[in-house]
Amino acid sequence: MSLAKKAIFTSLSPNVEEDDIRLVLELIRKPGIWKKGEGIEKLEEEFKKFLGIKYAFSFNSGRSALLAILTALDIGKGDEVLLQAFTCNAAVNPILSRKALPVFVDIDDKLNLSVDNLKKKITPRTKAIIVQHTFGYPARVEHVLKIAKENNLYLIEDCAHSLGARYKGRLCGTFGDASFFSLGRDKVISSVFGGMALTNNDRIGIEIKRFWEGIGFPSGFWTFQQLLHPLLTNCLVFPAYGANRRLGRIVLGILHKLFILSKAVSRKEKKGEMPNWFIQRMANALAILAENQLRKLERFNRHRREIAEFYRQKLKDRFEMPFLEEEKDVFPIFMRFPILTNKNTDQILKKAAERKIYLNDGWRKSPIVPEDTDLEKMRYKLGSCPRAEELAKRIVNLPTHINISFEKAE
Repeated sequence: MSLAKKAIFTSLSPNVEEDDIRLVLELIRKPGIWKKGEGIEKLEEEFKKFLGIKYAFSFNSGRSALLAILTALDIGKGDEVLLQAFTCNAAVNPILSRKALPVFVDIDDKLNLSVDNLKKKITPRTKAIIVQHTFGYPARVEHVLKIAKENNLYLIEDCAHSLGARYKGRLCGTFGDASFFSLGRDKVISSVFGGMALTNNDRIGIEIKRFWEGIGFPSGFWTFQQLLHPLLTNCLVFPAYGANRRLGRIVLGILHKLFILSKAVSRKEKKGEMPNWFIQRMANALAILAENQLRKLERFNRHRREIAEFYRQKLKDRFEMPFLEEEKDVFPIFMRFPILTNKNTDQILKKAAERKIYLNDGWRKSPIVPEDTDLEKMRYKLGSCPRAEELAKRIVNLPTHINISFEKAE
């Protein structure tokens, strides 16, 4: 057994299988198709077909897709956009980029937006609600949709964690005026960087297309960085971490410092700034990677559900679990399986890392993740969402991806 296989990871490129590596090697040899090609349109068509949606546009990230949606809805200066706390800064920065105001709503027992708290946060300046399906567990979107309609608000679904999840038989991403998905390195399916914006509304679809046509493609160098990511993490970074944590951090740090690999979130984004150069379409090479993973979605999600059930049975008498029981009419896909503890989570992760189990996925310790995000720049006021703040300090997320065998889960 290789060193890489001895270590357990939640992040970096957890979904990568041998066929993905072969595809990366093939794409690296064909720089002529990195930027433009048939892969983009094919991915968009596959998304439309899978979700039964009329319009689908690919972007270099989920945050670019969200910015396109906000622009299409003409959300701008002074408008309030409601979204839950315990979210990523990638969902906040597009709002700030439009000079709109993010207003944070506390969470419920499933780590999703609290319907009761949502009602209290609506003001005459509110223009839209973003509903997040945290870790692939569908939010109570029917109730949120009702509130949005009663108050004449747009509803945007944040499906970064929930590709394939269902609520009352309908796929997440098909309820709102528009929805966006992330295809980032540790999402449900991965192209290292990537995102999709979808809608059934003709007017919104036309406006998203206008935004999409007005931006360019990523550079060849940036695309090459992303193609290297699954290759180098699996062949170099994971084995280094498998030897010991310090060596792994050194190897990854060098690859970042030499710009051989890029980081998932930039330093500027943690300070509330979304670099203009970053807003781009999806590179054809990455669309090809994403489409290959999309073909494996059903198997990936079936495996996640099986691993989640394994965790439930093993830990049900030892930890509080938000996803211990599934609600009626909800079909989650468990991008992560969260447990809650009153122990020191830093110490838990440190002890786990000593056993080559690397559980720090960034979704912890702060109501807006990653934990070193500047909350003031995000317009978040401490104490405004107490439940989210408390649970963020108590959460440890267990991996469920395709490379977590039952032996590793044990």
